[in-house]
Amino acid sequence: MTASSQEDVDVAPGVCIPASELEITAMSGSGPGGQHVNRSATRIALQWNVHRTRALRDAQRALVVARLASRLDSDGALRIVAGEYRSQLQNRRAAIERLVQLVSRALVVQKARKATRPTRGSVERRLTEKRQRSDTKRRRRPDDD
Repeated sequence: MTASSQEDVDVAPGVCIPASELEITAMSGSGPGGQHVNRSATRIALQWNVHRTRALRDAQRALVVARLASRLDSDGALRIVAGEYRSQLQNRRAAIERLVQLVSRALVVQKARKATRPTRGSVERRLTEKRQRSDTKRRRRPDDD
């Protein structure tokens, strides 16, 4: 089963994954559930290939590949499995939501930290505290007679 009946997925501003790039497969779940879990294919596996997608520009692709490297297979596919719900539709929504969260977090560009100097007051406070601590320790020492 593919995502052809599915809508495109908006991940971040300016980034929309076409439904044709998502490969959604339904399979039987595992765990408790009795006959229902044995007879119905409610577990969803969603696969999206980061290397071949048209949704990302080259810089975005590099960010996603670098940040999600541990989750990508050798072909560059990101695989997400959802099986926590008894409904196939709910599991499909959960898998798509996880995809959106993963990719949108991977696309966030960190702000460069600006190096700043400590203020004169903070430097003076630090040195005053150091002097006071030094005096305290010196007073605790036994007198050398």
